[in-house]
Amino acid sequence: MMSLRFVLLLLLQFSISGILAINNEDPTAKTMEDFSGYPFHEPTDHPSAPPNSLLSFLRVDTTTLQNQIDELSTFSDTPAPSVTRILYTEKDVLARRYIKNLMGLYGLSVREDAVGNIFGRWDGYEPDLAPVATGSHIDAIPYSGKYDGVVGVLGAIEAINVLKRSGFKPKRSLEVVLFTSEEPTRFGISCLGSRLLAGSEALAEALKTTVDGQNISFLEAARSAGYAKEQDDISSVFLKEGSYSAFVELHIEQGPILEAEGLSIGIVTAIAAPASLKVDFEGNGGHAGAVLMPNRNDAGLAAAELALAVEKHVLGSGSIDTVGTVGILELHPGAINSIPSKSHVEIDTRDIDEKRRNDVIEKIHQSATTIASKRGVRLSEFKIINQDPPALSDKSVIEAMEAASKELNLTHKLMISRAYHDSLFMARVSPMGMLFIPCYKGYSHKPEEYASSHDMGNGVKVLAMTLAKLSLN
Repeated sequence: MMSLRFVLLLLLQFSISGILAINNEDPTAKTMEDFSGYPFHEPTDHPSAPPNSLLSFLRVDTTTLQNQIDELSTFSDTPAPSVTRILYTEKDVLARRYIKNLMGLYGLSVREDAVGNIFGRWDGYEPDLAPVATGSHIDAIPYSGKYDGVVGVLGAIEAINVLKRSGFKPKRSLEVVLFTSEEPTRFGISCLGSRLLAGSEALAEALKTTVDGQNISFLEAARSAGYAKEQDDISSVFLKEGSYSAFVELHIEQGPILEAEGLSIGIVTAIAAPASLKVDFEGNGGHAGAVLMPNRNDAGLAAAELALAVEKHVLGSGSIDTVGTVGILELHPGAINSIPSKSHVEIDTRDIDEKRRNDVIEKIHQSATTIASKRGVRLSEFKIINQDPPALSDKSVIEAMEAASKELNLTHKLMISRAYHDSLFMARVSPMGMLFIPCYKGYSHKPEEYASSHDMGNGVKVLAMTLAKLSLN
């Protein structure tokens, strides 16, 4: 027989459940809410309160976010602490699956396009309005770190979870975007996915004949990963202008300014205009001992002289915002006792001022021509791979990010992004903005890349508040 005490406890539980049911409360949900401190399910009615009323409810689960970053970093072709994740490789496919599973687990509706851009949507209560988007990339150059891009994808998913836990319901839908191949590692094309979303017809056509260093075509690689099927037209990826009402990207700064100045948030006002150049010289080559110095036509020295000319022209621009890098210099045949007969140089130059950057490119071209003539080598190629304009953040998005930072009492500053990001091209689709958080010593694209859980939590909070504000417009 049941004890009298047990029967009384059972009756008490039914009584409490009945009272809660009368008040339209689920006792199980209430118990979980009391235990976790978070609302357990979304409200059915849209909110009448403004986003700043959410302040006391914005709780970021930084432990889970860090665990997810650590788990994602295991999908790598190089050992920890480095991360190498190249477009359409096995590790890239597994990492994509991990993100899609998370999106689905957290109640987002998931879809992919023909090149593998991945979208996870939380429907607003007016789903026919243009959504607000956020996101970044998860591909990683060889031997890089685990935070570049990843914070903007996993952090975006967590920002939506933060809003859900707070009880907020967006008017406009919120969409997380994982962009395909922000890094140019495999096919030499940066921001491949976002360029296509922005409607680059030239790129869509070029991809039909593009191959990687192993002579594998883009289409073959994409199909091996489950994309670009025979019936797919790459131009189907294109988005119409206005497809999103706004786009906001959360990212580590990849520079030392925020950490050095002790600031929590960087609000990006502009993204510098990048350009990439390929230059080839051809000389005669010969034996390193037998050919005397006056008789040489050394393609290697031509490349070295051009590298110094790049530095000279960049420094001579008159602006600290002009930068140039010779990131690749290859010599043929590559033997210590052979005069180089061929050289290949790849140059990256950037500026927030498009004309000033283009002037530097022209001076580099003039120098290449002069060097070739002086050294008796042939300038066999001078090719501009890309020459993108800069992008300005939209005033309304900047204001939303500033307001969110102030309401959260987080120190912040307006700043320029000298690294390019997918936001550069999303600015062609919708009003755009970017948020930076500090990273250790400004390190990026190396295993030592690091952002603290505290700084990531601040970034996610600002992103969540910004999305909430923009979603109600």
